[in-house]
Amino acid sequence: MYRDLATRRTGEEREILLALADAEGRHETHWRELLGEHADGRHRGYIRSRILGWLARHFGGVFILALAQRAEARAKYDDDGDATPAMAADEHIHEEVVRALAQRGRNQLSGTFRAAVFGANDGLVSNLALILGVGAAGVANSTIVMSGVAGLLAGAMSMGAGEYISIRSQRELLEASTPSKHTASRLPDLDVDANELALVYRARGMDADVAATHAEDVLQNYTAATQLGPVEPREDLESHGTAWGAAISSFLFFGSGALIPLLPYLLGTTGTSALLLAAGLTGIALAFTGAAVGLLSGTSPLTRAIRQIAIGFGAAAVTYVLGLVFGATVG
Repeated sequence: MYRDLATRRTGEEREILLALADAEGRHETHWRELLGEHADGRHRGYIRSRILGWLARHFGGVFILALAQRAEARAKYDDDGDATPAMAADEHIHEEVVRALAQRGRNQLSGTFRAAVFGANDGLVSNLALILGVGAAGVANSTIVMSGVAGLLAGAMSMGAGEYISIRSQRELLEASTPSKHTASRLPDLDVDANELALVYRARGMDADVAATHAEDVLQNYTAATQLGPVEPREDLESHGTAWGAAISSFLFFGSGALIPLLPYLLGTTGTSALLLAAGLTGIALAFTGAAVGLLSGTSPLTRAIRQIAIGFGAAAVTYVLGLVFGATVG
């Protein structure tokens, strides 16, 4: 699987994946020597491993690395008497290496992907709850459609605006905390005896003596590349995604999620059949978004899918009951 994944990578990542493959090759040699004549190649290994290899060849990406991370977490030799301590240590290290590789992809996806997944999930849950609540009150099919469309548009606009403000605020806070590059260029002009540079480091939490010593060292070893202190890497800023990208993806995915429970009514289905079909379609979509979050986070896709369904249906059930009560009261 690591060799297959390496074919879709370049540079350092490719070298790391090939090194992991070589390490697994050493493990294979160990088992072949122990098995002797029984290591005849008739057994092809776990189907999970073969699926991972196929996915790596055809897709690659952070999701495959997340699956590989889970596979490494399961493949421990700690309690295997036939495995060497070095092999057991290798497996623990492999998990951390793959975790670090997957984290690179997670950082790149975190802003826009988060907005997309949670936008879709919010659209699914909120509009299903709205449609079931209104439908349980016994109103006409046209009223349900109007309510669903209004909920879709209002929610999508709200999500898009909220994501834009959130990402912009995150980036502005990070940028506000980044030391000015222009200030560093004025360091040679400071009065060495007064050395107000020490105040910068004291403001950041250093003791007075340590700050003075550090400031003196900075001035004595000043170069054109000298900075006032650690600067927030651009990768950390970019990992939040762009404000417009998050807003647009959140708007579109909320809208697409909110459209799913509305589809049966738009297609002319009415009554209980429409409610059940809306719930069923939403359940499938919730399982998909939950599994996607599970894969990306390196946790169980099945567990996350079940949790997503339970939360979504729980919220919808509450509004459905309230709709029944409201409808009975009005009637």
